[in-house]
Amino acid sequence: MASAVAVCSAPVVAARVAPAVQSAKSAAPIRADAARTARRAVAASRAASRSAVVVRAAATTERTGLIAPHGDKLVNLMLPEGQKEAAIASCTKTIELSDRNACDVELLCVGGFSPLEGFMNEADYKSVVEGHRLTNGLLFGLPVVLDTDSEDIAVGDRVLLTYNGEKLAVFTVESKWRPNKPLEAQNCYGTTSIEHPAVQMITMERGRYYMGGKVGGLALPTRVFPCATPEEVRGTLPQGVDVLAFQCRNPIHRAHYELFIRALDAPNVSADAVCLVHPTCGPTQDDDIPGIVRYRTYEVLKAEANNPRLRWAYLPYSMHMAGPREAIQHMIIRKNYGCSHFIIGRDMAGSKSCLTGEDFYGAYDAQEFATSLAPELGMQTVPSLNITYTEEKGYVTADVAEKEGLHKLNLSGTKFRKMLRSGEDIPEWFAFKSVVSVLRESIAQEAAAASSSDSS
Repeated sequence: MASAVAVCSAPVVAARVAPAVQSAKSAAPIRADAARTARRAVAASRAASRSAVVVRAAATTERTGLIAPHGDKLVNLMLPEGQKEAAIASCTKTIELSDRNACDVELLCVGGFSPLEGFMNEADYKSVVEGHRLTNGLLFGLPVVLDTDSEDIAVGDRVLLTYNGEKLAVFTVESKWRPNKPLEAQNCYGTTSIEHPAVQMITMERGRYYMGGKVGGLALPTRVFPCATPEEVRGTLPQGVDVLAFQCRNPIHRAHYELFIRALDAPNVSADAVCLVHPTCGPTQDDDIPGIVRYRTYEVLKAEANNPRLRWAYLPYSMHMAGPREAIQHMIIRKNYGCSHFIIGRDMAGSKSCLTGEDFYGAYDAQEFATSLAPELGMQTVPSLNITYTEEKGYVTADVAEKEGLHKLNLSGTKFRKMLRSGEDIPEWFAFKSVVSVLRESIAQEAAAASSSDSS
């Protein structure tokens, strides 16, 4: 299991300015305390009124079939077999992709990023950074670009994109520029501090140049776990009913399961709806559980739940922890996979400072931002309920527990991890036995590998 200590450095700038994102954190202690107090007051006010809000999109989702992809066309960039050898031969440069870039190439090729037909050019990149829209006006949450430090790659070049030695795609360089990374960080992530994992990624991992241009797919990455394409997932979904998407990047515990099962009964969801459980299995934060381990937990839970109203698939997406902006990105991707509704919880895709522990976003910033733009996407959001486990009635909503004076049971993530490592019994109200078994097996394998390394 990955270390629980995130890599971080001192902040470059503490600015936190972005749509639907909390105000900048001041360096002065008095102002910082005031900002925290104000945020808590706003959060308390939102929480008090949230239970009375039923979110409905102005646009009605399609009932005669599956929702149309973003931009009305599901993109497929895979080249016909007869064109692949010639495409490879036309390349004069080669780039070995990072894990993150490989995820982007895969989603471009299969249409997960529809309507994109390649990496964004400079104009689209700037438009998305400045206003979460492509130059044609379509919503898009975050830039999708290829980076490089190479001075030799120029506009007009044909570049072979490889990953772990595999030939994935051919890329035509149509645009190359040096981005304003502080502006990208501030607008997309709400901060220019490298305490934020995505800001750290664009400043310390990405090259100094960004490139855009058309992509032609040669093959999909070889993965331990399968990632069904949008077309394949759409083929498994029932026609003419609501399809809810549940996004997660961690193992699913009892509370998560309760959230998406109860979402099927939300007021703006049809009685015959299904839920697509669609976890991201690409790179996330440094201290998150590895994708292959998460995948195994999902597979055992799928078998244990055996629920006909659930569909399961895996998304080769690299998390940015971008809060509001990432909520839009996830909605667009799930629309391309055939989902009409998006379950969105508290602090979705949120992140904390690894120095102070302060949240970069307000608890409901992502939810409110996504809800405000859902009608334009023709989708609806389903806010996840605030549920808690009680001794008397099991899982109930927090307001019911409070009203009836029920005894709530809590188990923190830190305590859960300690119990996993020590072999203590994990209460079944908190986690599924099958999931716990996979996590413990992973811990044992990690310990054995560390022991073997120490002894060699």
